[in-house]
Amino acid sequence: MRPALIATPGGRPAADQPDAAAVLRAILRQGPLARTAIIRETGLSAAVVSRHAAELLAMGLVWEPPEPHRPPRPGRPRIPLDIETAHHVAAGVHIAVPRLTFSLTDLRGTVIAYEHVPRQRQHGAVLQDVAARLPGFLRRHLGGRSVLGLGVATGGWVDPDAGVLVENSALGWRDIPLRRSLQRAVGLPVHVEGHARALAQAELLFGSNRGGDLVHLFVGNAVDAAIATGGVLLQGRRYGAGGIAHLPVPGSAEPCPCGRTGCLQATVSDRAVARRAVAEGVIPHPDLRLLVRAARAGDVRALDLCRTRLRLIAHAVRPLLDLIRPDDLVLTEFATLRLPRLLDELTRELTSGGDQVRTGSFGVDTLAVAATAPVLAAVYQDPLGLRTSGGAR
Repeated sequence: MRPALIATPGGRPAADQPDAAAVLRAILRQGPLARTAIIRETGLSAAVVSRHAAELLAMGLVWEPPEPHRPPRPGRPRIPLDIETAHHVAAGVHIAVPRLTFSLTDLRGTVIAYEHVPRQRQHGAVLQDVAARLPGFLRRHLGGRSVLGLGVATGGWVDPDAGVLVENSALGWRDIPLRRSLQRAVGLPVHVEGHARALAQAELLFGSNRGGDLVHLFVGNAVDAAIATGGVLLQGRRYGAGGIAHLPVPGSAEPCPCGRTGCLQATVSDRAVARRAVAEGVIPHPDLRLLVRAARAGDVRALDLCRTRLRLIAHAVRPLLDLIRPDDLVLTEFATLRLPRLLDELTRELTSGGDQVRTGSFGVDTLAVAATAPVLAAVYQDPLGLRTSGGAR
């Protein structure tokens, strides 16, 4: 078995970090890739590529797949490198209003396993539950692989450097030290991120937009955005960029806990839409899954509520999109994941829309990928910031 890799700060010259990351990302984008092709892709010297390729091989992050049989060619054989998906995994937990999602993904962001469990109400109980349940989840699904770290993703304003959930009004949590509370308990490096930013990172690494400009909208019980230009996420003060929960929705009088009316999250959140569906007699109790199930069965009233939600989202975010002009607007929202044709409603409402509007790349695995994306982003940003440890945690 390959050794486990544990994140550790420092220990490598700063100049090595972007070079090694460039090599690993080139292999991720186009692998299997020969070293000569990596040199062309990255602009690095042959010596630098050779050194980093050897290090990445030794760490088990890449491997040399066997080439198909071909007639011998003159010169040295061109042995390709590809991302190793068999030895290391990222673990994650997504904290949502109704439940927790535990997950494992490989180094290409492919989901290996996931489990849902109900969420406790208080943050202390939730974090104790995560620490208590994680070992069993890993025992059931690791299969001898080693764990690179634990990602924790949730809605609202998250400061990943501090490892703190600054505010998630849907949960009613403020200033929760997620990393400090979990790291010692789980015995793994803990990487914390807001779920909109985590999914934007996953899109940039593994999705159809790798390095361009995008706006990612996450619409659930929490409503957030992430903005990337040139493949780099916009941060803002304490990583506060993308806070769209209180954008005004024209025509909405929905009361918001902030004291105003017509805020985006208060108007289009899962809970708000589900309550509206109950009030209109479409579903018996407020559960968005029931509404979407009715819409998939052809209930006209349910379909209209889903379309209305998308129109309201469009009206609120149009000024943001006019300002940024992204290559892609990526929407993560429950109804459009199950009924992709509804996305046409959003496209029609956005004057700058057209074919730039799409659902996320991860389908029903969205929350599982969001949970592990902070770990994977750290690996691809600084693979040499990892050191070997004696075995899987």
